[in-house]
Amino acid sequence: MGLREDSLNNGDGRVASENKIKTKVSRPAATLLAQKKKNNKNKNLKQIFVLSFDALRERKARSALTILMVIVGGGLMIAINGMSAGQSAFVNKQLNTLAPNIMFVSSGQHNRGGPDGPPTIIFNAEVVNRIKSLPYVQQVIPVYSGSLQLNAMGNIENAQVMGMDPTKINLISPSMQLVPGSSVQPNNPTGMLVGDTIANPPGLTTPYVTVGQTVRAIYSFADPHTGKLQTASRSFIVTGIMQPTGNNQIDKAVVINEATANSLFHKGGKYDSMAVAAVSADYVNAVQQEITNIYGSNNIGVITPKAILAARQQFQSGNSSFILDIAFISLLVGAVGIITTLYTSVNERIKEIGTMKAIGAKNSFILGLFLSEALLIGLIGSTLAILVGGGGAYIMTDFAPRGPGGGGAAAAHVSPIFIPHDILNVWILSVILSLAAGLFPAWKASRLSPLEALRR
Repeated sequence: MGLREDSLNNGDGRVASENKIKTKVSRPAATLLAQKKKNNKNKNLKQIFVLSFDALRERKARSALTILMVIVGGGLMIAINGMSAGQSAFVNKQLNTLAPNIMFVSSGQHNRGGPDGPPTIIFNAEVVNRIKSLPYVQQVIPVYSGSLQLNAMGNIENAQVMGMDPTKINLISPSMQLVPGSSVQPNNPTGMLVGDTIANPPGLTTPYVTVGQTVRAIYSFADPHTGKLQTASRSFIVTGIMQPTGNNQIDKAVVINEATANSLFHKGGKYDSMAVAAVSADYVNAVQQEITNIYGSNNIGVITPKAILAARQQFQSGNSSFILDIAFISLLVGAVGIITTLYTSVNERIKEIGTMKAIGAKNSFILGLFLSEALLIGLIGSTLAILVGGGGAYIMTDFAPRGPGGGGAAAAHVSPIFIPHDILNVWILSVILSLAAGLFPAWKASRLSPLEALRR
């Protein structure tokens, strides 16, 4: 019994020993087999991409046109995104030049979607004093508005007129600076401050006017007795030129003192608008509410820089969305082009597909072959779209009409801003659409019967 047990134990020992040897042998073999499969897989992938690239190169014209479709769609989306971001930054910068505690008050019946009605509240000294007495109001700047033709040594320029106390222009635009040699003369009836766009008209290499120059102003007004439109002229001296402020209303205007504007346009002490300065930006809403409570929200309009910015951003967002939809449609057209190209390629290469299947190519290999062609088209097209879209955005903004700040002022130029996240999204979208467009032609190619393909 003991001998049998020893024999069994020895037998078990040999079995265990043999299992250990097998384990030692099988593990390296499994590793080698896995490595071989991995190498074959990598080799297949390499073959697929080489064959796909050769196929695109053989059909250069068709491949180039298909890639061009992807470039146009993706490039347009990138250009629009960059220009939209640049425009938003420019508008924000422009509106930031306005004091945050300033409100612009106008009279009249304000109708949505239609012209404003006749004034229901007359802005005069009494209204100005009433608003000035409200809590949290720091200053009220009444303004006469009009337009005139400036004649400087035979050159004509049209300008808007702001008739106000010129010493208070900094309340409306705190960043406003005058060019060297300028002076503000509030009591000079012939003194005139000129905005940058008027002094340096876009496209001209020389200034239209300089400090100290005399200009002839031609203006029109309604005769208070007959009501007929009359034309007159008067000479002014340019006492100062304002540097670019980014505020279109100021850069394209001339400022004369309040009494002179009242006399020129026969306003009779009736102001066209007012700029109301609150003690701080925190009290703007409270002052706005007080004014509308007194005069009625339908009879008076109070606009704050925040409201201007919100309206401008809403308009810009809607406009950009519309154009981006068009760009996306262009990208879809590119995807249709990829389907057409690959589908035609499948029909042209049926015998080639049949030959590959006859010598052992699997369906997955054929599927990968045509999908890689779509992927290569997407990768090349979307990558070139970044370069084309970026360059196109800069070209379009360079040739576009410049904003306020004439004379080629850098502040007036709207430069595109490219956000890496947006560019990456467009790139990924272009590649995915290209790959998706290649699914059906690739599936059709992989399902072909080798016998049927060789018969054609």
